[in-house]
Amino acid sequence: MEPIRVASIPAAHPYVGHLAAPDGPNTVIRLVDPPPDVPDPLPGQWWPPVMLRPGWVAEHHREFDLVHLHFGFDAVEPAELDRWLRQLRLRDRPLVFTVHDLVNPHFIDQHLHRAQLDVLIPAAAELITLTPGAAAVIKAEWGRTAEVIPHPHMFPLASLHNPDGSADDTLLIGVHAKSLRANLDPMPVLVALDIATTGRPNIRVRVDLHPDLLTRPDQPAVELREWLQDRVDDPRWLISVHDRFDDDELQDYLTGLDLCVLAYGFGTHSGWLEACVDVGTGVLVPSTGFYAEQHGHPSFPRSATGEIEQSEFTAVLRRIEQDRRLATPPRPDRLVQRRQIAADHERIYRRALGTK
Repeated sequence: MEPIRVASIPAAHPYVGHLAAPDGPNTVIRLVDPPPDVPDPLPGQWWPPVMLRPGWVAEHHREFDLVHLHFGFDAVEPAELDRWLRQLRLRDRPLVFTVHDLVNPHFIDQHLHRAQLDVLIPAAAELITLTPGAAAVIKAEWGRTAEVIPHPHMFPLASLHNPDGSADDTLLIGVHAKSLRANLDPMPVLVALDIATTGRPNIRVRVDLHPDLLTRPDQPAVELREWLQDRVDDPRWLISVHDRFDDDELQDYLTGLDLCVLAYGFGTHSGWLEACVDVGTGVLVPSTGFYAEQHGHPSFPRSATGEIEQSEFTAVLRRIEQDRRLATPPRPDRLVQRRQIAADHERIYRRALGTK
């Protein structure tokens, strides 16, 4: 059977890299990301994908059989996406589109993202998403059927080990604010934790943030650091300021937590959650999006405007405190899952190409 040449957008991303078969014959070949046409690009810096340019398709269409779009179209105007899709149709190159985000986690205003989805979803030969809930929205909003394929592991397979099951009496909870991207709204979560952990000396909360939040003048950054400053001397709270974790540091950080509380105000799916599953760390997710569908983690109610119902938040935290297994659904066999994910993608690619 002939290998399928896939132009993945992007290619250099852990999710995309883990769609490949982990062993056995590799019948899917993914192109590498073309370098950005800028002088001396910084290592690891994000640039708009070159493959999303209509001119790139016209020039390189003989090098691939189909395109698989994941991320990276944030700044592309719908009219430009239309021109890009026209080039794909002219060259008889089908589009497979994985709908990771029904809403863009990097922007408050969703008008552009919705307009982009309105162009991409109807045009795709095949659609993939990560949860049944997201697939139901795609069916309801666009009348298209998306095949549900779960998120693969985030950390390398060789680094994944079964948790030892030991736990001391202290429950260490982590909330990572990062640099407060648009869908990260940690303040209501921190306030809810402050109330829920009062009088619970066995619970400690670690809050991580990036150094830019110490000097940024915007209101969310100011509010966060002032609130945390009032808790510097409170033994319940551990505040850690550091640069973005590299992959090894992130794995060590998540492994050291007993429970990670996701502070998303909105969103759809989470790779961070998958990384927690990889290392056996418990997760408490907001009711927004479809985070709870990824593995069946417990959730706390969070409204569309960000409010958290305190009594329900406290109640679910108490249940986790009493039985930590509630926040750690069984981890899939990531190797078996990876093989299935690779096989499912190849099947969808061949279907998009009209082959068996």
